[in-house]
Amino acid sequence: MTTDAYLADCRARLAFDLLSNTWNAVLIWVLRSGPQRPGELRERIGGISPKVLTETLRRLEFNGLVARNAYAEAPPRVEYELTALGRTLLGPIDAFGAWAFEYGDEVMAAQERNEHAAASHEPSRTSRSSHPPLSSSGAE
Repeated sequence: MTTDAYLADCRARLAFDLLSNTWNAVLIWVLRSGPQRPGELRERIGGISPKVLTETLRRLEFNGLVARNAYAEAPPRVEYELTALGRTLLGPIDAFGAWAFEYGDEVMAAQERNEHAAASHEPSRTSRSSHPPLSSSGAE
């Protein structure tokens, strides 16, 4: 009996799901330097809303990749840091980043070529056939 390595309940798919969310990998990478407060994370990342940051941190915490540390101070302070499990993803994320650095220009060039090809093959509204509609009196 063979098994499909990409079934919904398999471990490989779990890993792909964790890394497919852009913000998951970005937050893990930013937290590699140590614990940080949400405001610091927003400043370092840029382009992430407070709501998306909170959702992503909760998702990473749920998956055991990030720990939330709340301090009973006035005002209250919260920091997030990678767990030992979260640190194990730094290598794969670094490998993806190295791949993107090396091959990103090629991927963007392919995208540009394909966008140009798609645009040149789209029929314009003025070049469409202007046959008169079929009348209801004739052969259908």
